[in-house]
Amino acid sequence: MSLVVTAARRPFCWLLALQLTGAALLALQVVSVQWVLGGIVHAGTSSTAGGQLVLAVIGLALLTASTAVISSIQGSIGRYVGESVARAMWQRLLDISTRVGLQRFESPDFFDRLERVRTSALTRPFLVTNGVIGVVGSAAASIGLAVTLASFNPLLLPLLVLSGVPVLLTSRHESRLEFNFNVSQTQPLRQRAYTSILLTGRDEAKEVRAFGLSRVLRDRFDTLYSQNLSDLRTHLKRRARFNVVGQLTSAAVLGATLLALVWLIARGQLSIAAAGAALVAVRMLASQIQGLTGSIQTIFESGLFIDDLQEFIDVESTESDLPVTAAPLSFREVEVNGASFTYPGRTSPAITGVNIRIRKGEVVALVGENGSGKTTLAKIVAGLYPLDSGVITWDGIDAERLPPGTVRESTAVIFQDFVRYALSGRLNIAFGRPGAEDEEARVRFAAESAGASGFLESLPYGYNTPLTRLFEGGRDLSGGQWQRVAIARAFYRDAPLVVLDEPSSALDPRAEYDLFTSLRQTLEGRSALVISHRFSTVRNADRIYVMAEGTIIEAGTHDELMEQGGSYAELFRLQAAAYLPDDAV
Repeated sequence: MSLVVTAARRPFCWLLALQLTGAALLALQVVSVQWVLGGIVHAGTSSTAGGQLVLAVIGLALLTASTAVISSIQGSIGRYVGESVARAMWQRLLDISTRVGLQRFESPDFFDRLERVRTSALTRPFLVTNGVIGVVGSAAASIGLAVTLASFNPLLLPLLVLSGVPVLLTSRHESRLEFNFNVSQTQPLRQRAYTSILLTGRDEAKEVRAFGLSRVLRDRFDTLYSQNLSDLRTHLKRRARFNVVGQLTSAAVLGATLLALVWLIARGQLSIAAAGAALVAVRMLASQIQGLTGSIQTIFESGLFIDDLQEFIDVESTESDLPVTAAPLSFREVEVNGASFTYPGRTSPAITGVNIRIRKGEVVALVGENGSGKTTLAKIVAGLYPLDSGVITWDGIDAERLPPGTVRESTAVIFQDFVRYALSGRLNIAFGRPGAEDEEARVRFAAESAGASGFLESLPYGYNTPLTRLFEGGRDLSGGQWQRVAIARAFYRDAPLVVLDEPSSALDPRAEYDLFTSLRQTLEGRSALVISHRFSTVRNADRIYVMAEGTIIEAGTHDELMEQGGSYAELFRLQAAAYLPDDAV
């Protein structure tokens, strides 16, 4: 109720008013039926009976029409209320999913719960809204009909009320079965959804065709779906058993009520008109009780899912990152001392005991083989992962003691698997500092610094052209062009520390050379942490750290590391051997 009232207070109040009005009209319909039947019985006994019968029929028709109109209006308002409630739940969910610590996205359990609550946020609040409205309406209508029925004979009322109890009890078991089934199917449904993306996605289409994967993936999709249908069949059989027991028991009680009504008529305790009206009232009240128990079941069942969602929100809120409240921080030196970090669900650390230093205006490089921990360390420096142990200081101040969001605001990060936003070129660059005014000059300067201005200006709508073929008027870019746009986004952020993870992986040799020879000029006094597998791109760095198995094994300039003849020198010579004669290496 709190959720519904908070999301759509005024429309919900209108719904309640309409429900109460509709309930009163139902009770009046029973009375009108009695008047009509009474008028029919006495139609030939008096001169006024015919006129009274006409008025009773007109009244019954107007009540029926009014009920139908109210029901139609309720449907429209109910739909609006449901969407408002769903929006409120989406807002809560999205607030959590965008603020939760990045390390949570490394956990499959987190994804299972996120997928389940994401589905619940879309559908369950609407069902709860309808359930709440249904309970109010059915309860009000039941009270009105009960009072009317009791005026005929009080004996009928307790029997009808009892008819709803069996359904109410069995429906709770059905609801728990439904919730447990959905929990058990979360991961299989995620796997099926992912397989469908592989079969239908634009980016995946080329490789699926190149390797002939369609049959294998289709078989996987069909297998997952078949297993889901098999589990669903078993689940529905279990639900059906409870439902049949509840409905048959309820029907038996309702039958007993109708037999009691026949008994009362046979004993002459009800007139023909009253008996006809009582029969209508019994049927209406039985329907309302069924509706009441159904609405209660809807609330209980959907409530299980919303409780799951609320628990997710409460738990993840305690682990969520604090909102950004600080301005970028200029620094003289950033130091990482004794840094260690282990991904959720793993036992061995990704990095351990790492020490690095980045001074203002320096270009510092991280090199090493795949899986050595370079990207993990970069995420830690950028404030995306919390340390298990160790400390990161900015000018001697522990980063955890800085105002919330300071490290992220002070860092621009472009990873190798950067996002290709299906939006305009301008927005792709301006996303480097969201919320700030979109300055034309800054966007163009960032694009020029990254070598992206030429191809962006040549697009049909220039910087305003959507960088995708998914939408009308859009154009796609090559991998190298996309990488330039991503680099431009980092430059647009204008942060004192820039982290570039494999910034030249999709660039041709000339573009790579141009990028790194102009990097210091482009940074204009800012610092850069560059991750690269190409040793030729980092040889001019002020300091190079070599990583292996999550630790720093060597550090120094290119010349110093070559003189040491260690791992760096070996890897450098291996790469150089591909381009130079053997006697030159």
